[in-house]
Amino acid sequence: MTAYPPGKAGQASGQPDGNTTPALVLRLSHVDGSMLPLVGGKAANLGELIATGLPVPDGFCLTTEAYLEAAGTVQEGVLAELGNLQATLQPGNPGRAAELAVLAGRARDAIRAIPVPPRIVAAVEQAYSALGHSTPVAVRSSATAEDLPFASFAGQQDTYLNVVGIDAVLEAVRNCWASLWTDRAVAYRAALGIAPHEVALAVVIQRMVDAASAGVMFTANPLTGRRREAVIDAAPGLGEAVVSGAVNPDHFVVDTEKARVLERKLGDKRVMVRPLPGGGTRTQDLPDRTEAPSLTDEEAVDLAALGEQAERHFGSPQDTEWAIDTGGALWLTQSRPITTLYPIPESRYPGTGTRVYLCFSLAQGLTRPLTPMGLASLRLVASSVAKAAAFTVPDPRHGPSPYAEAAQRLYFDLTTPVRSNVGRRILPRVFDVMEARSASVLRHVFDDPRFSVTRRTPLGLVRHVLPAAVRAHAPESVFRGLFRPKAALRRLDRFTRQFADDLELAPGAGPVDRLDHAERLLGGLLFAIVPAILPLPALGFAMLWAAGKMLGGANRGEDLQKVLRGLPQNVTTEMDLDLWRLASALKDDRESRTVLEARPPSELAAEFDAGRLPPVLHAGLVRFLERYGHRAVAEIDVGMPRWSDDPTHILGVLANYLRLADPAMAPDVQFSRAGAEAEAEVERLVAEARRRGRVRALLVGAALRRTRLFAGLRELPKYQLVLGFAEVRKQLALVGTALAADGHLESPDDIFFLDFEEARQALTVRSEDGASQPRNLRHLVVERRAAYTSELGRRHIPRVLLSDGTEPEVLHAARAGVADGALSGSPASAGSATAPARVILDPVGAHLEPGEILVAPSTDPGWTPLFLTAGGLVMEMGGPNSHGAVVAREYGIPAVVGVADATARLATGQKITVDGGAGTVVPA
Repeated sequence: MTAYPPGKAGQASGQPDGNTTPALVLRLSHVDGSMLPLVGGKAANLGELIATGLPVPDGFCLTTEAYLEAAGTVQEGVLAELGNLQATLQPGNPGRAAELAVLAGRARDAIRAIPVPPRIVAAVEQAYSALGHSTPVAVRSSATAEDLPFASFAGQQDTYLNVVGIDAVLEAVRNCWASLWTDRAVAYRAALGIAPHEVALAVVIQRMVDAASAGVMFTANPLTGRRREAVIDAAPGLGEAVVSGAVNPDHFVVDTEKARVLERKLGDKRVMVRPLPGGGTRTQDLPDRTEAPSLTDEEAVDLAALGEQAERHFGSPQDTEWAIDTGGALWLTQSRPITTLYPIPESRYPGTGTRVYLCFSLAQGLTRPLTPMGLASLRLVASSVAKAAAFTVPDPRHGPSPYAEAAQRLYFDLTTPVRSNVGRRILPRVFDVMEARSASVLRHVFDDPRFSVTRRTPLGLVRHVLPAAVRAHAPESVFRGLFRPKAALRRLDRFTRQFADDLELAPGAGPVDRLDHAERLLGGLLFAIVPAILPLPALGFAMLWAAGKMLGGANRGEDLQKVLRGLPQNVTTEMDLDLWRLASALKDDRESRTVLEARPPSELAAEFDAGRLPPVLHAGLVRFLERYGHRAVAEIDVGMPRWSDDPTHILGVLANYLRLADPAMAPDVQFSRAGAEAEAEVERLVAEARRRGRVRALLVGAALRRTRLFAGLRELPKYQLVLGFAEVRKQLALVGTALAADGHLESPDDIFFLDFEEARQALTVRSEDGASQPRNLRHLVVERRAAYTSELGRRHIPRVLLSDGTEPEVLHAARAGVADGALSGSPASAGSATAPARVILDPVGAHLEPGEILVAPSTDPGWTPLFLTAGGLVMEMGGPNSHGAVVAREYGIPAVVGVADATARLATGQKITVDGGAGTVVPA
C-alpha cells in the first residue's frame, strides 16, 4: 500500500506535515485504539490487530471527519429532536419508540440524498486506486459507539461485500453513513443511554478475501463463560452466511491451552454466499455436504491461536470474524470484546488451581451492584468475621483471603470447604434453606474431579469455629434459651440496647474522627452483634427439626411449615404491620388520603422534606422513620439511601395499601389469623405426640413453643447490622459534606464512590508547603458513577463461578418445566393462588394491586411492605428459609422461590397459578 498518501492522525490526507486538520483517509496500518473518535471502533480494533502482527486484509479508513463534513448539516437538523425524544423514551412505551423510528428514517433518507463532497470523493478515489482499480472490497461501517467493552453494536450498522469500482464504493459509503440512523441502531443507543450527538461514523474499505471458508470465532465460550476455550462457527464461502444466520454452520470448540479440538459438530450448510464477478454477492444452494467440514482440525487450532493472540493484545476475550482464502491463508477481518461474559472474580489473595466462587450478593437477595464504599465496608466486615475466627488478615481493607469481587458484586472463594467432607455436608444444607438454586449448583460442582475431597476431618473447622463460639458465649445463650427462654429474651434486649448506644459518636467530631469511627464500627463492633443473637433463632429452627424427628412419619415438612406462620419477635413483620397501621389511620384522614391517591411518591417525598405534607401524614411518617428510617432497599450497601434520606418508597407503599378494600384481606388480620393457625397446629402436633406417650408430648410441645418464641429472631441480626450500616452512612455523608464544601467533591453523596483509603487521603494529604490540600477526586467519582450505572443494567449474575470463567449452572442446571409451560422452583410457603402477575425489578415506586402475584428477582426487607397486599410471591432467588420465604409464610401467602428467569419468563398482567406446596408456577 505504498501508494497511499501520508495519512496520520491529526493530519489530513494529502496535507503537509503540521496541518492539524483531522484526516479524511487513514491507512489501517496507521490506525490505533487512541483514534476511536476519528476512526470508530471497528477500524481502531483492526489497526490494533495489524500492529500486533496479525493477518488483516489491506485497506483504509474514511474517517468521521468525512462523515461530519458530508452529513453534518443533515444530522444537526434532527439531533435536537432525537435527543429530546430519546430522553423521554421509557421501556414499554412503543408510541415514543415509533416516534424515534420516524425521526431516524428522516435522517437516513436525507443522508442518502446528499452528494458526496468533491474533496471526499478525491480522497476515497486516491486511496481506492492504491488498492488497484476495480479491486473487490468490503465497505464496512465503523461507528464511534461500536465494538466497545460495554457495547458491541453487532449488526447495528451496515456492511457491503464485494464492492467493485469507485462509483459503487462511494454509494456504499453513503449507505453506511445512513445506516448510523437505522431504527435498530437508534433504539440500541437509546437503550444504552448514548445520546445522538455522541456518535459519528467512519467507514472501513478493505480488500476482499477470496474466501474458501469463513465465519465467527469467540476466544472464550460465550455459553459457559469458560476462558481458554475458543468457539468457532464455520461455513464455505463468505462469512455473511454465518453472521446472518442463513446457514447451519459447522461448530468447533478448541482448547487453546492444549491446542486440541474438544468438540466438532457439522452443520448441514445448505447454502453458500459467493461474490459475483462484477460486484455484489449471491446465495447459492448446495447439495447435502454434512460430511464435508468447512475446516480441518488443524485449521481450527490455528484460528484459535490467532484469536488467543488478539485476546492477549486487547486484554479481554474477543468476538472475531475470520476467513481462509483459497490458498489456505488465515485472515482476521474483525475483533471486538465479548460484552456478555461475566468477569472473573478478583481477589487480593488468589489461590492456586481452579477456584470456586459463590455470589454472596445473590445469597443476600441483592441483584444490583454495590457502590465502591459499600464494597469497602463489606470488606472490613468480612475481615472482622475472619479475625474473630482466628484467621490471618494481612490488611482488613482488602478483605480476608476468600473475599473477591466481580462486576461490583461480592463473591467468596469456597474452594477449601468444597474440597472438605464437612464443607460438603454443611454448605448445600445451608443453601437449601437460604438460596436453593445455589445449593443445586454446588452439588454439581462436587462432581467435578478438579474439586475432589482433600480434607476428610472437621478439625480445621472446629479449630476456628469453636473458640469463636465460646468467645461469643454461644453455648451459654443456647443453654439459657433451652431452660430459661424469657431470661434469654431479656438478655438479648439489653444487648441490643447497648449495641445501639455504642454506635453513637460524641458531639463535635471532625471529618477524620467520623471516618475513624465508621471504620471502627465496620472493623469490629458491627459483627459482634451476630454471634450474640444468632444462637437463639438457630435454637428455634433446631427445635423445629427435633420436633419433626420426635413426631416421625413422612411429609412432615408442610406440617412444620405451618408452625412458622405469624411468628412473634420478627422485627421485619413488626415494621410492615406498623406501616399498615399508619395506612389504616390515613384512610380516615381525607386530606392525607387525597394526596396519596393523587400525587406520585417522588413529589410527596419532596413535600415531606419541605414540611408541606398534611399534618396526619407528616406526623405518622416521622414516627415510622424514627424507628425504621435506617432501613432501605439493598440495605447492606452503605451507599444506598436510607428511607430517612428518601421516603419515596414508603410513600408509594402507603398509596398501595390504601387500595386494599376487603377487610378480611387486611394484613394485620391475616397475620393474626396465621399466628392463630400456627398455635392450633402446635396443639394438634402435641396431641398427636401424646398418643405415643406423655413425655414425648411434653418434649414436642416444648420444642415447638421454643420454635415459635425464637425463630422470628432470624431477622434481628441483619436488622442490627443495618442499624450499624445506617450510622456508618450518616458519618460518611458528613465526611462527604466536608469534602464537597472544600470543592473536592461535586456533592456529599460522591463519598460513596470512593473507598476509605481514598477518603482519608482526601482529608489528610498535604502539599509540599505543608498546607492541608485534600486530593481532588471528582474525575474518579465520575468514572465510577458511570461504571456503576452501566452495571445496574446487568441482568445475569452467576450464583457460582469458577476461576476459568465457567458457570456451572449453565453446564448442569436442568431447566425444570412441563409441556404446559409450568415453571419449577422450591416450595417456600404452602397454599395456592391464581391471579395476575406483577413483575417488579425494583420496589421503589412500584405499583402492586391488592391480590396480584409479586414476581421479583429477589427480596430483602426493603421489599416486604409490598408483601402485605400481594396474593402470592415468585422469586428467582432464595430458598425455603430465605428472607422472602420466611416473611411470605408469616403472612400466609403462597410462595415459590428459586424459579429460574421468572422475571423474564412471566409478564405483568399474565394470569398465573402459584402452588407454594408443590413449588410450581403455572400460566393459567
